[in-house]
Amino acid sequence: MGPGETLLAGLLVMVLAVALLSNALVLLCCAYSSKLRTRASGVLLVNLSLGHLLLAALDMPFTLLGVMRGRPPSAPGACQAIGFLDTFLASNSALSVAALSADQWLAVGFPLRYAGRLRPRDAVLLLGCAWGQSLVFSVAALGCSWLGYSSAFASCSLRLPPEPERPRFAAFTATLHAMGFALPLAVICLTSLQVHRVARSHCQRMDIVTMKALMLLADLHPSVRQRCLIQQKQRRHRATRKIGISIASFLICFAPYVVTRLVELVPFLTVNAYWGILSKCLTYSKAAADPFTYSLLRRPFRQVLAGMARRLLKRTLRPGSTHNSSLDLASMVHQVLKRTPHPASTHSSSLDAENDSCLQQTH
Repeated sequence: MGPGETLLAGLLVMVLAVALLSNALVLLCCAYSSKLRTRASGVLLVNLSLGHLLLAALDMPFTLLGVMRGRPPSAPGACQAIGFLDTFLASNSALSVAALSADQWLAVGFPLRYAGRLRPRDAVLLLGCAWGQSLVFSVAALGCSWLGYSSAFASCSLRLPPEPERPRFAAFTATLHAMGFALPLAVICLTSLQVHRVARSHCQRMDIVTMKALMLLADLHPSVRQRCLIQQKQRRHRATRKIGISIASFLICFAPYVVTRLVELVPFLTVNAYWGILSKCLTYSKAAADPFTYSLLRRPFRQVLAGMARRLLKRTLRPGSTHNSSLDLASMVHQVLKRTPHPASTHSSSLDAENDSCLQQTH
């Protein structure tokens, strides 16, 4: 194994470890908190994390072996089964991300009617359509004997058939990526633009309130006024940054592999093996990035993780030291609060709390 294969194998091992740990944490949080798993968004997140976990556990190890050994699994029929899972789970992942974007748009655009518009059973029905579409393409590829070991990607997935079947295979590949990449990308972009429009209008209303408060409270300290203006500027860029990250992660992870697959169909072009494996690793990295983008970095999941950690620490502490440690923690908190002159000025994630903190600085 050369230095290029060693680097790619190390990258794949890192992606595999992060994907397993992060998706397992998401599923553990949903199992621990009934509030998370009973929402429509929770159903979508469980489906996405479960698909990523299966991809990391059942597909990535064989790609790692392909990179290290340069040959497919020796068991008969194993490569076709792995290719079936690869095609199914990759398509289902993209469609699940599109469903999450649509759910976010409904929650932001119609907050009062969201619970009635998308219930958990509606989310299950939506996921059934995504699973059905992914299953149709996977079964079609398996029935046409288009699944096997592809040396250009060092993985068991779609492979180029003999020359007489190339036109059918090209039509199938174009349709697969149109429905499994272009359609979810269009849904993500459209819903993200709607979410951004609603967020901007909300920020504009909050900016008006902030400026009126600053005009009425003329005796504000200059540092407080400057902090309010900085928070106002941060609100304007927060929604744009989050939406840009979600769209950019989808494009960076899926676009190179899709483009490489389409270039592979051109008769006089060949795919470089290193680039093919790297593009495959980028698609796998989506399984490691999505848990942080849609789950673990958000407040409800952080609160659940903190509660689980506190409960675990309580069990590991000895009974005799629990009371003393709690007293020490209480005294530390009391000292910090005594030294803090303005507790209401701490930063809050909600937009309304930011203005309240600015007004409370004047007292």
